[in-house]
Amino acid sequence: MAIKISPVDMDARRNLDLRPGDTVRVWQKIEEEKGKNRLQAFEGLVLARKHGREPGATFTVRRVLSGVGVEKIFPLYSPMVDKIEILKRSRVRRAKLYYIRDKVSREARRQLRRTRLMSSIPAPESKLEAEAEAEVREESEPVSAETGTPEQK
Repeated sequence: MAIKISPVDMDARRNLDLRPGDTVRVWQKIEEEKGKNRLQAFEGLVLARKHGREPGATFTVRRVLSGVGVEKIFPLYSPMVDKIEILKRSRVRRAKLYYIRDKVSREARRQLRRTRLMSSIPAPESKLEAEAEAEVREESEPVSAETGTPEQK
């Protein structure tokens, strides 16, 4: 009879082939009021895995939420982590993908620059809108009694 000390399946976590570049979904237990627990998923890119397979092993997951980059560091053997699903594997050539932070911020700056340039150019109006504006301008200008044309100021 095996004695179960930890609620975490240590062998399954130890043999989980989690690498940088993987897209994972981590199900985390969140404690609500009055001892209620719920599961919350955090899905993102694994940037780093530290401390190998030892008891203090961790992995860092990054995700962009509402335009803000959020990184969480999860202990591999934590009982608060319910399960870890590997969704996608990417081939990477680095052990730590910290450069992704700078790459994303550079891309965001490039997007901002592009939108600023686009916003300075006035949007083209449709013919109907242009004709309606011309009629409004004509009605607001005083008309000469002799010629019936708008007066020049």
